[in-house]
Amino acid sequence: MSAVLSLQDSGPRHFLDLKDFSAAQLRAMLDDAAAFKRSRANPTRKPLAGKTLAMIFEKPSTRTRVSFEVAAKELGGDTVVLSSKDMQIGRGETIPDTANVLSRFVHGILLRTDRAAKMHDLAAHASVPVINGLTELSHPCQILADLLTFEEHKGPVAGQSIAWVGDGNNVAASFIEAAARFNFKLRLACPEGYQPRPEVLAWAQAEGADVALGQDPAWAVENAACVVTDTWLSMSDSEDEAAARAKIFAPYQVTNALMGKAAPGAIFQHCLPAHRGEEVTAEVIDGPTSVVFDEAENRLHAQKAILTWAMG
Repeated sequence: MSAVLSLQDSGPRHFLDLKDFSAAQLRAMLDDAAAFKRSRANPTRKPLAGKTLAMIFEKPSTRTRVSFEVAAKELGGDTVVLSSKDMQIGRGETIPDTANVLSRFVHGILLRTDRAAKMHDLAAHASVPVINGLTELSHPCQILADLLTFEEHKGPVAGQSIAWVGDGNNVAASFIEAAARFNFKLRLACPEGYQPRPEVLAWAQAEGADVALGQDPAWAVENAACVVTDTWLSMSDSEDEAAARAKIFAPYQVTNALMGKAAPGAIFQHCLPAHRGEEVTAEVIDGPTSVVFDEAENRLHAQKAILTWAMG
């Protein structure tokens, strides 16, 4: 029996959002990511041998594309990189048809898109695993890398406090889901009108997560072991939108003074790309508290754990 048929018979293991998993499942993935990092120089596992991952990018990507491509190849697999403009999906082919066709060719599909509904439609019709490489609503792969980085520098994340400062965007939403599953405290400071979606906060409350939302960055970072931010701007923002956002978010810039309100030894995280002088000062992101390049590297190891769980 082929690997594709085997996956069809057992049901595909989609990796769409952190809330879809139990705490134990996510902890196993995080521990697996750490193990892959330790053994990279002398790898002993090739769980993707003979398997191919199709990667569809409808939005630009550096870290997601490179980390998944390298991860798949280091795990013994191969990749096919696609963009919507090169596919029939860009000329009107339906998502179900695309899902069914790709499922006959490959063993897994990564999608990076600005429409979460498209990802869920793809997963509903694919007979191979679908992995969320980013949507406008969430970015779960990034958060596993962030937590791997946190634990490398600060120890087990359970019970610790993380602060989010800035836009309550897709990355913030996945951090909220992570707080519920990994049992850490999360304080989010976001300006009015740029807070996380109410349904995400309601889900966290129902799960008993220690998540709180406010508008004061100093409140959020007080005694935090880690301060996290992201860009203020989207690639689709016009010049007028960018100017308006710059004014609204100016009080949310992460500075040395703001980091000074966090716990001693606190670290700074940013998923990159960053805009120095906007959401964070150069002194912070290039300073001793910053772990952003460890965080970027850890996308590779987190991706290996995700691919192994989904396709291996």
